[in-house]
Amino acid sequence: MRRPLQVVLLVLGGLGVLHASLFTDLCLRYVKPGMRPLLIASGAVLLLLGLAEAWSSKPRPDHDGHDGHDGHDGQDGDGGHGHDHSRVPRVAWLLFLPALSLLFYAPPALGAYTAAHAAPRAVTLQRHFDPLPAASPLPMTLTDFTRRVRQDRGRAIGGRAVRMSGLVTPGRPGAGGYWYLTRIIISCCAADAETVKVRVYAPAPAAGTWVSVTGTWHPGGTLGTPSAPVALDARTVTGIERPANGYTDDLPLVPPAAR
Repeated sequence: MRRPLQVVLLVLGGLGVLHASLFTDLCLRYVKPGMRPLLIASGAVLLLLGLAEAWSSKPRPDHDGHDGHDGHDGQDGDGGHGHDHSRVPRVAWLLFLPALSLLFYAPPALGAYTAAHAAPRAVTLQRHFDPLPAASPLPMTLTDFTRRVRQDRGRAIGGRAVRMSGLVTPGRPGAGGYWYLTRIIISCCAADAETVKVRVYAPAPAAGTWVSVTGTWHPGGTLGTPSAPVALDARTVTGIERPANGYTDDLPLVPPAAR
């Protein structure tokens, strides 16, 4: 690849990474927040390499009075073998696409399709549960709700109004009028996404939207054992904004109507 194109690629790549990680929150669509400093450093290094390459390729005066020829007239630059190595391979132009996409068209965050197909996240075993706070509705994460439903033999969650938030994922067609409140969780980047889901019995909002749901546990099986369904009878479903970091199972955002 010719040096001017190398410079452009390095500069575009650096600007793209810095745009996604330093000047905007786009990087949080693809990686966990802890990776952000590394992305900023990588973007800065690419940009500096591009500027250094541009500086080193500037033409310099020949102080010896030579015109740049080595006295072998009639030969080309590769020793007279007639091969032109200055042409850029066509496939090399594809390297510009990732850099340009970060600047002008960043891929969207993971949504309902990924939530429906990602592997379920294993909920760790918990033997001791503290008493639940008296707040009503009680803010909970989807993971905590799952643990309470299937592991808390004190059955403290029974009859309690709880509030959770997440992504709307459609249920199976003909599954009986329910959908899933979902959180997509990543350990490093979007490629290792896992999900935690709570079945919700209520009219389904549009797939992929973020909602806050208030309701009570949907009875079935034996509460506090693995036979209990991780499900909710919804009383209210309110649309909310997607959080800046949507790849964690955090406590629910406060819906606009409740502020």
